[in-house]
Amino acid sequence: MVLKRYREVLGLPGAWRFSLAGVMARLPIGMTGLAMVILISSGYGSYALGGATTAAYVLAVAVGAPQLSRAVDRHGQSRVMLPAVTLSGLAGLGVAYAAAHHAPGAVLVVLAVVAGGAQGSMPTLVRARWTHVARNAGQLHTAFAMEAALDEIAFMVGPVLATGLATAVAAWLPLVLAASVQILGGWAFLAQRETEPPATGTPVRGAGTGSLLRIRVLWLVFAAYLMLGIVFGGVDVSTVAYAKELGRPSAAGPALLVFSLGSFVAGLVYGARRWRGAPWQHFAAGTVLIGLGAGSFFFATSIEMLALLMFLTGLTLSPTFVAGQTLVQHLVPAERVTEGFAWVATSINAGVSLGSSLAGVGLDRAGSAGGFGVTLTGAALALVVALAAAPTLRRRTV
Repeated sequence: MVLKRYREVLGLPGAWRFSLAGVMARLPIGMTGLAMVILISSGYGSYALGGATTAAYVLAVAVGAPQLSRAVDRHGQSRVMLPAVTLSGLAGLGVAYAAAHHAPGAVLVVLAVVAGGAQGSMPTLVRARWTHVARNAGQLHTAFAMEAALDEIAFMVGPVLATGLATAVAAWLPLVLAASVQILGGWAFLAQRETEPPATGTPVRGAGTGSLLRIRVLWLVFAAYLMLGIVFGGVDVSTVAYAKELGRPSAAGPALLVFSLGSFVAGLVYGARRWRGAPWQHFAAGTVLIGLGAGSFFFATSIEMLALLMFLTGLTLSPTFVAGQTLVQHLVPAERVTEGFAWVATSINAGVSLGSSLAGVGLDRAGSAGGFGVTLTGAALALVVALAAAPTLRRRTV
């Protein structure tokens, strides 16, 4: 019974093929930033340069993805993203080559900006295809939940590959692998034209034009995702700091892996059936549970206990994201759904960068407790925004 719904959606024409290619194409999401830090810090002896290059890359992704997605809605996925993915991957290879040959830091930053700006958002493209091939809301719910679980694979496998290859083989290999997989996976996905959503061809007049942020309630949904991104950025660096405080720095990686594992499991379970309540209710309830989970981290007395609390908190993530993506799909004009999903990814990425920075300040002042304080603040703000949006979401999506 649990697998029946997944067999149903994967049995849709072309579905399993584009979903599988999408898994490959999104794997670099969990590798590229970390691979840049590892390569540059080891070669230049500067974490500052590695962090600046990675920040430039992440910011470029945040700025470029919505613009590329808007072009995708108008001109089609393959026409826009084939050259973009190729350019992004080549720029990533360029960063690896430049860093290996100790090019000036400015060259690294410029190449990172090109790599990020042209990357787009592969999870967004995959979800846009599901809105095209799914035959009803139930299938779309299952597909979104499955993709949320598959997203976590990138965050579970990517960091392990990056650190393992850099340690065992060479510091440049993770970035080369990430860029190569991005190109090959992107080509494999975009070559499947039969499941590609139709392009609008020309801008739609009226409600379909202008910035999506003009839709006030949609802006609030994106703001909630921004705050949830702060949670993720804060958790990452705070967990590393907590493990170091206990004299067990190597335990941070497994703890973060368990965090993603919880989200992976929850995504599969959430998508296996239809649940009572509307998406706006699930989204609001999810932010409450994430806040409770973030608050529980203060009570950890060992890295094992923290990992358990992170696993339980991870169980709330995928269902919350699926509910939010369903809301976006209902709120944006049908011809701009790719752009809407891209703003979700941009909001999360921006929040992760902000959360990492703020948690760093908290760590300097109060140790891991200061970092987890930033995480809790992000969760609390996400809850406030979600509750503020709830009345309007109820009217707009029922």
